[in-house]
Amino acid sequence: MDTITDRDFGELYQKYGPMVLRRCRFLLNDEDMALDAMQDVFLKIMENNYRIKDMCSSLFYVTATRICLNMIRARKIRTGPDFDAIAEMMVDEFSEIEAEKVEARDVLEKLFSSRDEKDSLIATLHFVDGLTLEETAEQVGMSVSGVRKRISELKKFSSSMIK
Repeated sequence: MDTITDRDFGELYQKYGPMVLRRCRFLLNDEDMALDAMQDVFLKIMENNYRIKDMCSSLFYVTATRICLNMIRARKIRTGPDFDAIAEMMVDEFSEIEAEKVEARDVLEKLFSSRDEKDSLIATLHFVDGLTLEETAEQVGMSVSGVRKRISELKKFSSSMIK
């Protein structure tokens, strides 16, 4: 009795099926894919015409592992990175950051409405847009020490307004 008969296949399926399914579930984390993989394991073993005396649990275990890993690789190749989810996440983060910047600009405009327009611009460039003192000075056409002095005055002014 060298080849596998239907009766032998049934016995092998009952004997090794639960172990193969556990392995597939563990590797794939998806019930439907695990069931498909389990069937593929038994088909692969049948296609290779193993003899009954060659059948052992390690053959089923290794075959299940290989088939599941191939399914995982194929799934990654087919789907690739989830660009839509990544893009949606980036848009959400960008929207939150932009909303915070707009809100900060509004607060600064209200705070500095009685001050020189250049003070508002300096505060916005430095505190909201995150420019360095040098970059801010370049943008407003002032010296770094002049910008530093105005920022110091603005900090004092804003803390007096908040109290």
